[in-house]
Amino acid sequence: MKGLADKTEVFETLPVGRAVSMQVIPAVASQMVALVYNLADTYFVGMLNEPAQTAAITVAYPSFLLLTAVSNLFGVGGASALSAALGRKQREEAGKIAAVSFWGGLICAVIFSILFYLFMKPVLLLCGAVPEAYEAARSYAFWTVAAGGPGTVLNALLANLVRGEGNAAAASTGVSLGGILNILLDPFFVLPRFLGMGAAGAGMATAISNLAAAAYFLIYILIRRGKGVVDIHPDALRHAGRYMKLILSAGLPSAVQYALTVMAVGAQSRFVSRYTTEAVAALGIVKKLDQLPLYFSIGVSNGLLPLLSYNYSAGNQERRREIFRLGCTVSFLFSVTCLAVYEATAPGLLALFINDPVTVRYGSGFLRRMVTAMPAMSVCYPMIIQFQAMGKFRESLVCSVMRKGVLDIPLLFLMDGIFGLYGCMWVQPLVDTVSLAAAVFFYSRLRKKEGI
Repeated sequence: MKGLADKTEVFETLPVGRAVSMQVIPAVASQMVALVYNLADTYFVGMLNEPAQTAAITVAYPSFLLLTAVSNLFGVGGASALSAALGRKQREEAGKIAAVSFWGGLICAVIFSILFYLFMKPVLLLCGAVPEAYEAARSYAFWTVAAGGPGTVLNALLANLVRGEGNAAAASTGVSLGGILNILLDPFFVLPRFLGMGAAGAGMATAISNLAAAAYFLIYILIRRGKGVVDIHPDALRHAGRYMKLILSAGLPSAVQYALTVMAVGAQSRFVSRYTTEAVAALGIVKKLDQLPLYFSIGVSNGLLPLLSYNYSAGNQERRREIFRLGCTVSFLFSVTCLAVYEATAPGLLALFINDPVTVRYGSGFLRRMVTAMPAMSVCYPMIIQFQAMGKFRESLVCSVMRKGVLDIPLLFLMDGIFGLYGCMWVQPLVDTVSLAAAVFFYSRLRKKEGI
């Protein structure tokens, strides 16, 4: 029981700065590795200097994002419910929650991958796959989503569960393992001097890497069985009806946000595809660069989630508030730094990914507009995670839906109609500003109403 007692100390008694560091630093590190291997696909495919190949990754990306929605539904939801159970000193309940989350996520991932394979062509066309990029997009999507979907979902899901019991370093190790492997495999599969598979090779490398990371987590959990809380024994499915509501109510806002992100990203890609292939390729590179502050914020939020959920459930609201304030401050300062750097160095950053002047010119304009969303996003995301940790389903769902889905697509029509191609890039800054205002309003109302 010593290991469990050590984790309880992180949640309850360690100074807030140290507790946040112990949870957030590994979580951010794993997100940075995940970002690097996402960038690796775009980077090595961009070395081919074929805009159609880079555009293929852009139009396939929304489908890949849907896997994150599935993993968050059971991973974020399971981690939040698990940490809350630990806060109530219900260790056995926490183990059952973890097992139900695991099997629910695996079953949904398999079903999703099969459905995607059956309807791959219309989905990619809907996301803006132009004729010259379709075949590359189909090959990339087959490996990352149809074949690699279950591994991708389990990688993220199990990382969340392991982090939820307080083992942030172990979660970081697993995600990092997959990321490093992907970076090593990408050039071998993509570049002409090796296998020369292009975008299809990048997809294969991603599928193998996520499967390897999922295998690491499964081995880790089996080795620690009886010592840790996380369990994957199928016997827990007998209790699925009892725990599924807890898991889904906590995870649904994150899942909905990512599902709606797919719609928003797909719609943006489709709007941009009406212009040129170079513009689509530029958007794909910019969306990857734009992920640096986003992934940092997600890492901070993932690290905060178990601490927030545990302390809210345990009734220690002052500690929860201190943890949240510190996490938001770190996330905000990083985003402001990224904003300054990106505005100053946009053309050089784009040139790192592709040696095509037209694509670089489009991308520089896109990046300088889109990065203005970063400061609002860096606080909005932790706010949504806090609502989930507190079990405030309505508030977290409304903010998630506002941030992705409800406002994006109408604004795309409006901004494209008024300002054309570059107007589409102002949509996310507008959406994140409105969503943050709504989140602050909801939180202020909750504090007055419940004294939290």
